[in-house]
Amino acid sequence: MRTAEQVTFGGSGLNRAAEIRGDAAALARAMADPAARCLLMWRGKPLLRGDGLDALGLIGMDHPLLSAGLGKAIREPVLLGVEEGGAAIFAHDISRWEPEVLDYGALGSFVDGSEQRHPDLPDDTAFGELRRVMTRLSPRDAELAATAKAIIGWHATHRFCARCGAESVIAQAGWQRDCAACACHHFPRTDPVVIMLITNGDAVLMGRSPGWPEGMYSLLAGFIEPGETMEAAVRREVMEEAGVPVGAVRYLASQPWPFPASLMFGCAGEALAREITIDAKEIEDALWVSRADMMTAFAGEHPTIKPARKGAIAHFLLQNWLADTLD
Repeated sequence: MRTAEQVTFGGSGLNRAAEIRGDAAALARAMADPAARCLLMWRGKPLLRGDGLDALGLIGMDHPLLSAGLGKAIREPVLLGVEEGGAAIFAHDISRWEPEVLDYGALGSFVDGSEQRHPDLPDDTAFGELRRVMTRLSPRDAELAATAKAIIGWHATHRFCARCGAESVIAQAGWQRDCAACACHHFPRTDPVVIMLITNGDAVLMGRSPGWPEGMYSLLAGFIEPGETMEAAVRREVMEEAGVPVGAVRYLASQPWPFPASLMFGCAGEALAREITIDAKEIEDALWVSRADMMTAFAGEHPTIKPARKGAIAHFLLQNWLADTLD
């Protein structure tokens, strides 16, 4: 689809500068460049700035927090990429910092509205939940934040070699982990997921998971299994979750989704029947929603249905379906 890369976290064209990841001298020069900047991350939250927290709060590479040893999984910056002028952008984890006041109940909730402000950072900055601000960020800031969250999260969960169990070490400017014990190399994990706009006539199939806000429905989704095509995964997941057979399937758009490490493949599928039989272990409910009802839901005027979260590819696909711009 023509608008595919307008999805949140997509389309900024970041130069990831893979050619300098293994070049120690080039990395040292990039870090010493006065124009280089760093994105601080705290427990998966990027540092944001501004009255509306609508931009990344990038700091200089000489900031004391970068040498304070506050990272949990890694203690050194990760190279995110290089801007057009040549200045590098890094990410650095300070998750071992403990704010004086911390609402543990808000952390990790569906809508985490809490903000954490570090005393050594500017007053107009705060660490905020990426899902809450993702639609307010520029495409470049969104891509940087998603990349930083995903790569630092990968290091936090993959400290040990999957082959022999020994602790591995960071390499390639954060894009690899090496095991000295068995010489195995490990690379960032990305989990492929299909999310599908299943239609029949003028209606779309929607489902909801337990724990979602009341009335919220989204498109069905599921992980692609080994040895499976995207098309087969779409048909299998819809049948497993809702008991609806699907015929023709086509790819629409993709979205990196760093919660924690997925790549969402948006697909369109044609349902061959409308009867729904849900698997209660998979989803809480499923229903067919007409185009008219979905338009009412998007306008915030439907009495029972709330649409998918803004910024998620489900919202993006539904929006394009309503506008007739899927091609």
